[in-house]
Amino acid sequence: MAEIIEHDRLFIGGRWVEPAGGDVIEVVSPVTERVVGRVPHADPKDVDRAVAAAREAFDHGPWPRMTVAERAEVVTRIKDALLARHREMAELITLQNGSPIGFSVRGQSLAPVGIIGAALAAAAELPLEEERQGLTGPLLVRRQPVGVVAAITPWNVPQFTIAGKLAPALLAGCTVVLKPSPETPLDSYLLAEICEQAGLPEGVLSVLPADRKTSAYLAAHPDVDKIAFTGSVGAGRAVMAAAAQNLTRVSLELGGKSAAVVLEDADLDTALPVIVGATCAANSGQACVALTRVLVPDSRYDEVAVKLTAAFGALKVGDPAAPDTIVGPMVTRGQRQRVLDYVRVGRDEGAELLTGGGVPTDRTTGWYVEPTLFGDVTNDMRIAREEIFGPVVCLIRYETEEDAARIANDSDYGLSGAVFTADVERGIRFARRIRTGTFTVNGFRLDPAAPFGGFKNSGIGREFGPEGLAGYFEYQTVHLPVPPVQG
Repeated sequence: MAEIIEHDRLFIGGRWVEPAGGDVIEVVSPVTERVVGRVPHADPKDVDRAVAAAREAFDHGPWPRMTVAERAEVVTRIKDALLARHREMAELITLQNGSPIGFSVRGQSLAPVGIIGAALAAAAELPLEEERQGLTGPLLVRRQPVGVVAAITPWNVPQFTIAGKLAPALLAGCTVVLKPSPETPLDSYLLAEICEQAGLPEGVLSVLPADRKTSAYLAAHPDVDKIAFTGSVGAGRAVMAAAAQNLTRVSLELGGKSAAVVLEDADLDTALPVIVGATCAANSGQACVALTRVLVPDSRYDEVAVKLTAAFGALKVGDPAAPDTIVGPMVTRGQRQRVLDYVRVGRDEGAELLTGGGVPTDRTTGWYVEPTLFGDVTNDMRIAREEIFGPVVCLIRYETEEDAARIANDSDYGLSGAVFTADVERGIRFARRIRTGTFTVNGFRLDPAAPFGGFKNSGIGREFGPEGLAGYFEYQTVHLPVPPVQG
Protein backbone atom coordinates (compact mmCIF):
# COMPACT_ATOMS: atom_id res chain seq x y z
CA MET A 1 0.00 0.00 0.00
CA ALA A 2 1.24 3.50 -0.87
CA GLU A 3 2.32 5.81 1.93
CA ILE A 4 -0.52 7.81 3.48
CA ILE A 5 -0.42 11.54 2.67
CA GLU A 6 -0.28 13.41 5.97
CA HIS A 7 -0.86 17.12 6.57
CA ASP A 8 -0.83 18.46 10.11
CA ARG A 9 -1.27 22.19 9.49
CA LEU A 10 -3.77 24.60 8.00
CA PHE A 11 -3.04 27.32 5.47
CA ILE A 12 -4.40 30.46 7.13
CA GLY A 13 -3.67 33.89 5.74
CA GLY A 14 -0.77 32.57 3.67
CA ARG A 15 0.96 30.80 6.55
CA TRP A 16 1.07 27.15 7.61
CA VAL A 17 -0.22 27.12 11.18
CA GLU A 18 -1.31 24.68 13.85
CA PRO A 19 -5.08 24.01 13.80
CA ALA A 20 -7.10 25.24 16.76
CA GLY A 21 -8.54 21.79 17.47
CA GLY A 22 -7.40 18.22 17.24
CA ASP A 23 -9.99 16.72 14.90
CA VAL A 24 -8.70 15.02 11.77
CA ILE A 25 -10.28 14.28 8.39
CA GLU A 26 -9.39 10.85 7.02
CA VAL A 27 -9.49 10.61 3.24
CA VAL A 28 -10.60 7.16 2.14
CA SER A 29 -9.87 5.78 -1.32
CA PRO A 30 -13.10 4.90 -3.14
CA VAL A 31 -11.12 2.16 -4.92
CA THR A 32 -9.39 0.35 -2.03
CA GLU A 33 -11.65 1.59 0.81
CA ARG A 34 -8.48 2.36 2.75
CA VAL A 35 -7.22 5.61 4.23
CA VAL A 36 -4.95 7.44 1.78
CA GLY A 37 -4.66 10.81 3.50
CA ARG A 38 -5.19 12.78 6.69
CA VAL A 39 -5.62 16.53 7.14
CA PRO A 40 -6.69 18.72 10.06
CA HIS A 41 -10.39 19.46 10.42
CA ALA A 42 -10.85 23.22 10.66
CA ASP A 43 -13.21 24.42 13.38
CA PRO A 44 -14.91 27.77 14.09
CA LYS A 45 -11.81 29.18 15.77
CA ASP A 46 -9.84 28.51 12.60
CA VAL A 47 -12.60 30.22 10.61
CA ASP A 48 -12.34 33.26 12.87
CA ARG A 49 -8.58 33.42 12.33
CA ALA A 50 -8.90 33.04 8.58
CA VAL A 51 -11.67 35.62 8.22
CA ALA A 52 -9.76 38.06 10.46
CA ALA A 53 -6.66 37.65 8.27
CA ALA A 54 -8.72 38.15 5.13
CA ARG A 55 -10.47 41.18 6.62
CA GLU A 56 -7.18 42.79 7.61
CA ALA A 57 -5.64 42.08 4.21
CA PHE A 58 -8.63 43.55 2.43
CA ASP A 59 -9.07 46.62 4.63
CA HIS A 60 -5.40 47.52 5.03
CA GLY A 61 -3.22 45.28 2.85
CA PRO A 62 -1.76 45.85 -0.61
CA TRP A 63 -3.80 43.34 -2.62
CA PRO A 64 -6.98 45.38 -3.24
CA ARG A 65 -4.84 48.46 -3.89
CA MET A 66 -2.72 46.90 -6.61
CA THR A 67 -3.54 47.49 -10.24
CA VAL A 68 -5.33 44.74 -12.12
CA ALA A 69 -2.14 44.13 -14.07
CA GLU A 70 -0.15 43.64 -10.86
CA ARG A 71 -2.68 41.15 -9.53
CA ALA A 72 -2.76 39.43 -12.90
CA GLU A 73 1.00 38.78 -12.67
CA VAL A 74 0.47 36.76 -9.49
CA VAL A 75 -2.57 34.92 -10.84
CA THR A 76 -0.63 34.09 -14.01
CA ARG A 77 2.08 32.52 -11.87
CA ILE A 78 -0.61 30.39 -10.18
CA LYS A 79 -1.97 29.34 -13.58
CA ASP A 80 1.48 28.49 -14.93
CA ALA A 81 2.35 26.44 -11.85
CA LEU A 82 -0.92 24.52 -12.09
CA LEU A 83 -0.15 23.76 -15.71
CA ALA A 84 3.37 22.62 -14.88
CA ARG A 85 2.05 20.34 -12.14
CA HIS A 86 -1.19 19.30 -13.79
CA ARG A 87 -0.31 15.61 -13.93
CA GLU A 88 0.51 15.62 -10.23
CA MET A 89 -2.82 17.33 -9.52
CA ALA A 90 -4.72 14.87 -11.71
CA GLU A 91 -3.18 11.83 -10.00
CA LEU A 92 -3.91 13.29 -6.57
CA ILE A 93 -7.57 13.85 -7.45
CA THR A 94 -7.87 10.36 -8.92
CA LEU A 95 -6.45 8.97 -5.67
CA GLN A 96 -8.95 10.73 -3.43
CA ASN A 97 -12.00 11.09 -5.72
CA GLY A 98 -11.81 7.99 -7.88
CA SER A 99 -12.11 10.06 -11.05
CA PRO A 100 -10.82 8.12 -14.08
CA ILE A 101 -7.37 9.48 -14.87
CA GLY A 102 -8.33 10.59 -18.37
CA PHE A 103 -11.11 12.74 -16.94
CA SER A 104 -8.84 13.93 -14.14
CA VAL A 105 -6.29 15.22 -16.62
CA ARG A 106 -8.85 16.97 -18.83
CA GLY A 107 -11.50 18.06 -16.35
CA GLN A 108 -9.81 18.13 -12.97
CA SER A 109 -6.41 19.69 -13.74
CA LEU A 110 -6.21 21.18 -17.25
CA ALA A 111 -9.72 22.67 -17.27
CA PRO A 112 -8.95 24.80 -14.18
CA VAL A 113 -5.91 26.19 -16.02
CA GLY A 114 -8.23 27.23 -18.84
CA ILE A 115 -10.69 28.78 -16.41
CA ILE A 116 -7.97 30.91 -14.84
CA GLY A 117 -6.71 31.92 -18.30
CA ALA A 118 -10.21 33.01 -19.33
CA ALA A 119 -10.57 35.02 -16.11
CA LEU A 120 -7.27 36.75 -16.82
CA ALA A 121 -8.48 37.66 -20.31
CA ALA A 122 -11.77 39.01 -18.96
CA ALA A 123 -9.99 41.08 -16.31
CA ALA A 124 -7.68 42.61 -18.91
CA GLU A 125 -10.69 43.87 -20.87
CA LEU A 126 -12.77 45.19 -17.96
CA PRO A 127 -12.14 48.83 -16.94
CA LEU A 128 -12.35 49.60 -13.24
CA GLU A 129 -13.65 53.11 -13.93
CA GLU A 130 -15.88 54.47 -16.69
CA GLU A 131 -17.02 58.01 -17.34
CA ARG A 132 -20.59 58.31 -18.51
CA GLN A 133 -22.96 61.11 -19.34
CA GLY A 134 -26.02 60.76 -17.15
CA LEU A 135 -29.37 62.53 -17.39
CA THR A 136 -28.32 65.07 -14.75
CA GLY A 137 -24.65 65.44 -15.65
CA PRO A 138 -21.34 63.58 -15.94
CA LEU A 139 -20.73 60.42 -13.89
CA LEU A 140 -17.84 58.20 -12.88
CA VAL A 141 -18.86 54.56 -12.40
CA ARG A 142 -16.30 52.57 -10.39
CA ARG A 143 -15.91 48.85 -9.89
CA GLN A 144 -14.64 48.03 -6.41
CA PRO A 145 -13.84 44.55 -5.05
CA VAL A 146 -16.69 43.11 -3.00
CA GLY A 147 -14.41 42.25 -0.06
CA VAL A 148 -13.85 39.02 1.85
CA VAL A 149 -15.09 36.01 -0.13
CA ALA A 150 -16.03 32.65 1.37
CA ALA A 151 -15.58 30.07 -1.41
CA ILE A 152 -17.29 26.80 -0.50
CA THR A 153 -16.65 24.01 -3.00
CA PRO A 154 -17.78 20.38 -3.55
CA TRP A 155 -16.00 17.06 -3.91
CA ASN A 156 -16.79 16.06 -7.49
CA VAL A 157 -14.64 18.53 -9.47
CA PRO A 158 -12.79 20.39 -6.73
CA GLN A 159 -10.18 22.35 -8.69
CA PHE A 160 -12.65 23.16 -11.47
CA THR A 161 -15.06 24.77 -9.00
CA ILE A 162 -12.27 26.42 -7.02
CA ALA A 163 -10.81 28.03 -10.13
CA GLY A 164 -14.18 29.50 -11.08
CA LYS A 165 -14.27 31.34 -7.77
CA LEU A 166 -10.66 31.96 -6.81
CA ALA A 167 -9.44 33.45 -10.11
CA PRO A 168 -12.10 36.17 -10.50
CA ALA A 169 -12.07 36.94 -6.79
CA LEU A 170 -8.30 37.47 -6.76
CA LEU A 171 -8.31 39.48 -9.99
CA ALA A 172 -11.04 41.74 -8.64
CA GLY A 173 -8.94 42.44 -5.54
CA CYS A 174 -10.85 40.31 -3.04
CA THR A 175 -9.41 38.15 -0.30
CA VAL A 176 -10.58 34.54 -0.05
CA VAL A 177 -11.32 31.91 2.58
CA LEU A 178 -11.58 28.61 0.71
CA LYS A 179 -13.53 25.77 2.32
CA PRO A 180 -13.02 22.53 0.33
CA SER A 181 -15.09 19.41 0.85
CA PRO A 182 -14.04 17.05 3.67
CA GLU A 183 -14.34 14.10 1.26
CA THR A 184 -11.62 15.48 -1.02
CA PRO A 185 -9.26 17.97 0.65
CA LEU A 186 -5.86 16.77 -0.59
CA ASP A 187 -5.82 18.75 -3.84
CA SER A 188 -6.45 21.99 -1.93
CA TYR A 189 -3.12 21.53 -0.15
CA LEU A 190 -1.30 21.38 -3.46
CA LEU A 191 -3.14 24.52 -4.56
CA ALA A 192 -2.21 26.31 -1.32
CA GLU A 193 1.45 25.41 -1.87
CA ILE A 194 1.27 26.80 -5.42
CA CYS A 195 -0.40 30.03 -4.28
CA GLU A 196 2.17 30.51 -1.54
CA GLN A 197 5.01 30.14 -4.03
CA ALA A 198 3.27 32.49 -6.47
CA GLY A 199 3.63 35.33 -3.97
CA LEU A 200 0.12 36.08 -2.74
CA PRO A 201 0.42 38.70 0.02
CA GLU A 202 -0.30 37.79 3.63
CA GLY A 203 -3.96 37.29 4.44
CA VAL A 204 -5.20 36.97 0.87
CA LEU A 205 -5.91 33.21 0.91
CA SER A 206 -6.79 30.64 3.56
CA VAL A 207 -7.72 26.98 3.01
CA LEU A 208 -9.93 25.28 5.62
CA PRO A 209 -11.01 21.67 5.00
CA ALA A 210 -14.10 21.04 7.13
CA ASP A 211 -17.59 19.61 7.29
CA ARG A 212 -21.00 21.28 6.92
CA LYS A 213 -21.03 22.57 10.49
CA THR A 214 -17.92 24.65 9.90
CA SER A 215 -19.25 25.66 6.47
CA ALA A 216 -22.40 26.99 8.12
CA TYR A 217 -20.32 28.96 10.60
CA LEU A 218 -18.28 30.47 7.74
CA ALA A 219 -21.39 31.31 5.72
CA ALA A 220 -22.94 33.12 8.69
CA HIS A 221 -19.78 35.04 9.60
CA PRO A 222 -20.48 38.79 9.83
CA ASP A 223 -17.10 39.75 8.34
CA VAL A 224 -17.68 37.80 5.09
CA ASP A 225 -18.87 40.03 2.24
CA LYS A 226 -19.71 37.39 -0.37
CA ILE A 227 -20.31 33.64 -0.42
CA ALA A 228 -19.53 31.73 -3.62
CA PHE A 229 -20.98 28.23 -3.28
CA THR A 230 -21.19 25.11 -5.42
CA GLY A 231 -23.14 22.12 -4.15
CA SER A 232 -26.56 20.59 -3.74
CA VAL A 233 -29.85 22.47 -3.73
CA GLY A 234 -30.43 21.66 -0.06
CA ALA A 235 -27.02 22.93 0.97
CA GLY A 236 -27.52 25.99 -1.25
CA ARG A 237 -30.72 26.85 0.59
CA ALA A 238 -28.87 26.56 3.90
CA VAL A 239 -26.10 28.85 2.65
CA MET A 240 -28.65 31.38 1.44
CA ALA A 241 -30.44 31.33 4.80
CA ALA A 242 -27.14 31.85 6.63
CA ALA A 243 -26.20 34.71 4.30
CA ALA A 244 -29.54 36.41 4.92
CA GLN A 245 -28.60 37.12 8.53
CA ASN A 246 -25.96 39.63 7.40
CA LEU A 247 -27.30 40.41 3.90
CA THR A 248 -24.15 38.78 2.58
CA ARG A 249 -23.89 38.70 -1.20
CA VAL A 250 -24.26 35.17 -2.53
CA SER A 251 -23.78 33.23 -5.74
CA LEU A 252 -24.94 29.63 -5.98
CA GLU A 253 -24.11 26.97 -8.57
CA LEU A 254 -26.35 24.04 -7.69
CA GLY A 255 -27.67 20.86 -9.23
CA GLY A 256 -29.04 19.83 -12.59
CA LYS A 257 -31.24 17.33 -14.38
CA SER A 258 -30.34 18.29 -17.92
CA ALA A 259 -31.96 16.99 -21.08
CA ALA A 260 -30.32 15.75 -24.27
CA VAL A 261 -32.98 16.12 -26.96
CA VAL A 262 -32.58 13.94 -30.03
CA LEU A 263 -34.69 15.34 -32.87
CA GLU A 264 -35.99 12.96 -35.51
CA ASP A 265 -33.44 14.10 -38.12
CA ALA A 266 -30.41 13.65 -35.84
CA ASP A 267 -27.38 11.63 -36.90
CA LEU A 268 -27.20 9.01 -34.15
CA ASP A 269 -23.61 8.09 -34.96
CA THR A 270 -22.71 11.64 -33.96
CA ALA A 271 -25.23 12.22 -31.17
CA LEU A 272 -25.01 9.04 -29.12
CA PRO A 273 -21.24 9.10 -28.40
CA VAL A 274 -21.65 12.68 -27.17
CA ILE A 275 -24.52 11.63 -24.92
CA VAL A 276 -22.49 8.75 -23.50
CA GLY A 277 -19.60 11.14 -22.85
CA ALA A 278 -21.89 13.62 -21.12
CA THR A 279 -23.53 11.05 -18.85
CA CYS A 280 -21.82 7.96 -17.42
CA ALA A 281 -18.43 8.94 -18.82
CA ALA A 282 -18.56 12.41 -17.23
CA ASN A 283 -16.72 11.82 -13.95
CA SER A 284 -18.59 8.51 -13.59
CA GLY A 285 -21.87 10.43 -13.69
CA GLN A 286 -20.89 12.64 -10.76
CA ALA A 287 -21.38 15.92 -12.62
CA CYS A 288 -24.06 18.56 -12.16
CA VAL A 289 -24.18 19.27 -15.91
CA ALA A 290 -24.62 15.61 -16.93
CA LEU A 291 -27.26 15.00 -19.61
CA THR A 292 -29.21 12.50 -17.51
CA ARG A 293 -32.55 12.76 -19.36
CA VAL A 294 -32.37 11.62 -22.99
CA LEU A 295 -35.47 12.66 -24.93
CA VAL A 296 -36.15 10.63 -28.07
CA PRO A 297 -39.00 10.74 -30.61
CA ASP A 298 -41.29 7.70 -30.69
CA SER A 299 -40.21 7.03 -34.26
CA ARG A 300 -36.59 6.45 -33.24
CA TYR A 301 -36.97 5.25 -29.67
CA ASP A 302 -36.23 1.56 -30.28
CA GLU A 303 -33.16 2.34 -32.36
CA VAL A 304 -31.74 4.70 -29.73
CA ALA A 305 -32.55 2.30 -26.89
CA VAL A 306 -30.67 -0.56 -28.55
CA LYS A 307 -27.62 1.54 -29.38
CA LEU A 308 -27.38 3.29 -26.01
CA THR A 309 -27.83 0.00 -24.17
CA ALA A 310 -24.91 -1.46 -26.08
CA ALA A 311 -22.77 1.66 -25.58
CA PHE A 312 -23.39 1.79 -21.82
CA GLY A 313 -22.77 -1.93 -21.45
CA ALA A 314 -19.42 -1.61 -23.24
CA LEU A 315 -18.03 1.12 -20.97
CA LYS A 316 -14.90 0.00 -19.10
CA VAL A 317 -15.52 0.09 -15.35
CA GLY A 318 -12.44 -0.32 -13.20
CA ASP A 319 -9.39 1.15 -11.55
CA PRO A 320 -9.50 4.91 -12.19
CA ALA A 321 -5.71 5.01 -12.41
CA ALA A 322 -5.81 2.79 -15.51
CA PRO A 323 -5.78 4.83 -18.72
CA ASP A 324 -8.56 2.79 -20.38
CA THR A 325 -11.03 3.10 -17.50
CA ILE A 326 -14.08 5.19 -18.38
CA VAL A 327 -16.22 4.74 -15.25
CA GLY A 328 -14.69 4.76 -11.79
CA PRO A 329 -16.25 4.40 -8.34
CA MET A 330 -18.58 6.71 -6.52
CA VAL A 331 -16.71 9.02 -4.19
CA THR A 332 -18.01 7.48 -0.94
CA ARG A 333 -19.87 4.42 0.28
CA GLY A 334 -22.84 6.64 1.08
CA GLN A 335 -22.91 8.07 -2.44
CA ARG A 336 -22.92 4.56 -3.92
CA GLN A 337 -25.83 3.61 -1.70
CA ARG A 338 -27.70 6.75 -2.74
CA VAL A 339 -27.31 5.78 -6.41
CA LEU A 340 -28.38 2.18 -5.80
CA ASP A 341 -31.41 3.43 -3.87
CA TYR A 342 -32.44 5.48 -6.91
CA VAL A 343 -32.06 2.39 -9.10
CA ARG A 344 -34.52 0.64 -6.81
CA VAL A 345 -36.86 3.63 -7.00
CA GLY A 346 -36.73 3.53 -10.80
CA ARG A 347 -37.68 -0.15 -10.83
CA ASP A 348 -40.48 0.43 -8.35
CA GLU A 349 -41.82 3.29 -10.48
CA GLY A 350 -42.12 0.98 -13.48
CA ALA A 351 -39.19 2.11 -15.62
CA GLU A 352 -37.55 -0.60 -17.72
CA LEU A 353 -33.98 -1.40 -16.69
CA LEU A 354 -32.16 -1.72 -20.02
CA THR A 355 -28.66 -2.27 -18.66
CA GLY A 356 -26.71 -2.02 -15.41
CA GLY A 357 -28.43 -1.31 -12.14
CA GLY A 358 -26.07 -3.08 -9.77
CA VAL A 359 -22.50 -3.42 -8.57
CA PRO A 360 -19.97 -4.84 -11.06
CA THR A 361 -19.33 -8.48 -10.18
CA ASP A 362 -15.59 -8.17 -10.77
CA ARG A 363 -15.12 -5.31 -8.29
CA THR A 364 -14.85 -6.89 -4.85
CA THR A 365 -13.67 -3.65 -3.25
CA GLY A 366 -14.49 -0.06 -4.08
CA TRP A 367 -17.74 1.87 -4.35
CA TYR A 368 -18.72 1.05 -7.92
CA VAL A 369 -22.05 1.17 -9.73
CA GLU A 370 -22.63 -0.23 -13.20
CA PRO A 371 -23.50 2.28 -15.96
CA THR A 372 -27.28 2.17 -15.82
CA LEU A 373 -29.89 3.00 -18.47
CA PHE A 374 -33.62 3.10 -17.76
CA GLY A 375 -36.09 3.00 -20.63
CA ASP A 376 -39.75 4.02 -20.86
CA VAL A 377 -39.23 6.65 -18.18
CA THR A 378 -41.92 9.27 -17.80
CA ASN A 379 -40.97 12.76 -16.73
CA ASP A 380 -43.02 12.57 -13.53
CA MET A 381 -40.89 9.72 -12.11
CA ARG A 382 -38.47 10.55 -9.32
CA ILE A 383 -35.53 9.24 -11.36
CA ALA A 384 -36.40 11.85 -14.02
CA ARG A 385 -36.91 14.73 -11.58
CA GLU A 386 -34.28 14.29 -8.85
CA GLU A 387 -30.52 14.61 -9.23
CA ILE A 388 -29.00 11.15 -8.72
CA PHE A 389 -25.33 12.10 -9.21
CA GLY A 390 -24.19 8.79 -10.54
CA PRO A 391 -24.06 6.78 -13.79
CA VAL A 392 -27.84 6.53 -14.19
CA VAL A 393 -29.61 7.82 -17.31
CA CYS A 394 -33.31 8.07 -18.20
CA LEU A 395 -34.63 7.45 -21.72
CA ILE A 396 -37.88 9.39 -22.28
CA ARG A 397 -40.20 9.27 -25.30
CA TYR A 398 -41.79 12.33 -26.89
CA GLU A 399 -44.24 12.84 -29.77
CA THR A 400 -43.54 16.28 -31.28
CA GLU A 401 -40.82 18.91 -31.08
CA GLU A 402 -43.16 21.05 -28.96
CA ASP A 403 -43.61 18.08 -26.65
CA ALA A 404 -39.81 17.69 -26.39
CA ALA A 405 -39.36 21.34 -25.43
CA ARG A 406 -42.13 21.06 -22.83
CA ILE A 407 -40.55 17.97 -21.24
CA ALA A 408 -37.06 19.50 -21.29
CA ASN A 409 -38.39 22.57 -19.46
CA ASP A 410 -40.54 20.54 -17.05
CA SER A 411 -37.89 20.37 -14.35
CA ASP A 412 -37.06 22.14 -11.12
CA TYR A 413 -33.57 22.54 -12.56
CA GLY A 414 -32.17 24.57 -15.45
CA LEU A 415 -28.42 24.12 -15.67
CA SER A 416 -27.47 22.59 -19.02
CA GLY A 417 -28.77 20.68 -22.00
CA ALA A 418 -28.25 19.81 -25.65
CA VAL A 419 -30.14 19.22 -28.87
CA PHE A 420 -29.10 17.03 -31.79
CA THR A 421 -30.36 17.72 -35.30
CA ALA A 422 -29.25 17.79 -38.93
CA ASP A 423 -30.48 21.40 -39.16
CA VAL A 424 -28.30 23.74 -37.08
CA GLU A 425 -30.75 26.65 -37.41
CA ARG A 426 -33.51 24.40 -36.14
CA GLY A 427 -31.28 23.50 -33.22
CA ILE A 428 -30.66 27.15 -32.39
CA ARG A 429 -34.40 27.86 -32.51
CA PHE A 430 -34.94 24.93 -30.15
CA ALA A 431 -32.22 26.18 -27.80
CA ARG A 432 -33.98 29.54 -27.49
CA ARG A 433 -37.01 27.77 -26.06
CA ILE A 434 -35.15 26.02 -23.24
CA ARG A 435 -34.70 27.68 -19.84
CA THR A 436 -31.19 26.58 -18.92
CA GLY A 437 -28.00 28.47 -18.26
CA THR A 438 -26.01 26.62 -20.93
CA PHE A 439 -27.12 24.67 -23.98
CA THR A 440 -25.27 23.06 -26.89
CA VAL A 441 -26.35 22.34 -30.44
CA ASN A 442 -24.93 19.02 -31.68
CA GLY A 443 -22.45 18.60 -28.87
CA PHE A 444 -21.74 19.13 -25.20
CA ARG A 445 -19.49 22.00 -24.14
CA LEU A 446 -18.66 24.35 -21.32
CA ASP A 447 -16.59 27.38 -22.28
CA PRO A 448 -14.75 29.25 -19.49
CA ALA A 449 -15.01 32.49 -21.48
CA ALA A 450 -18.84 32.35 -21.35
CA PRO A 451 -21.22 32.69 -18.38
CA PHE A 452 -22.02 29.43 -16.59
CA GLY A 453 -24.81 28.94 -14.10
CA GLY A 454 -28.42 27.97 -13.80
CA PHE A 455 -32.06 28.91 -14.00
CA LYS A 456 -34.55 27.88 -11.32
CA ASN A 457 -33.14 25.56 -8.63
CA SER A 458 -29.84 25.29 -10.47
CA GLY A 459 -28.59 28.46 -8.86
CA ILE A 460 -28.19 32.20 -8.67
CA GLY A 461 -25.57 34.22 -10.52
CA ARG A 462 -22.96 33.20 -13.06
CA GLU A 463 -19.36 32.01 -13.12
CA PHE A 464 -16.78 32.34 -15.93
CA GLY A 465 -16.23 35.11 -18.43
CA PRO A 466 -16.92 38.81 -17.81
CA GLU A 467 -20.20 37.95 -16.13
CA GLY A 468 -18.47 35.75 -13.57
CA LEU A 469 -15.88 38.41 -12.88
CA ALA A 470 -18.60 41.01 -12.39
CA GLY A 471 -19.95 39.08 -9.41
CA TYR A 472 -16.87 40.00 -7.37
CA PHE A 473 -17.36 43.76 -7.71
CA GLU A 474 -19.51 46.38 -6.05
CA TYR A 475 -20.39 49.43 -8.13
CA GLN A 476 -19.95 53.01 -6.99
CA THR A 477 -21.36 56.02 -8.82
CA VAL A 478 -19.51 59.32 -8.39
CA HIS A 479 -21.51 62.33 -9.57
CA LEU A 480 -19.08 64.78 -11.15
CA PRO A 481 -19.58 68.55 -11.18
CA VAL A 482 -21.95 69.79 -13.84
CA PRO A 483 -20.10 72.19 -16.16
CA PRO A 484 -21.41 75.77 -15.90
CA VAL A 485 -23.77 76.89 -18.58
CA GLN A 486 -21.97 79.01 -21.14
CA GLY A 487 -23.55 82.24 -22.39
